[in-house]
Amino acid sequence: MASFEEQMAELEKVVERLEHGDLTLEENVSLFERGMQLSSACKEQLAKAESRVQVLLEPERAGPVHMEDLPELSVAEAEREGLEEPLDEDEGG
Repeated sequence: MASFEEQMAELEKVVERLEHGDLTLEENVSLFERGMQLSSACKEQLAKAESRVQVLLEPERAGPVHMEDLPELSVAEAEREGLEEPLDEDEGG
């Protein structure tokens, strides 16, 4: 799996190409699809990181501060739990 930073860099390149406007319809659709995949992967990584940080910030919920691996949430589960801010419309959300 690519790192969060690598995926974000690729997503930025995808957005730049889409914004340039010189692609065919098929190229636009393919790039948009790739952008959505990258966006979802980044959201999932952010949700997982935020869950880990929350454990550190609220130690009273689980006793003394400790590190633990938490189950990964799907994007939909993370949104239901309020673990991420929705994207602005102009950011693709």
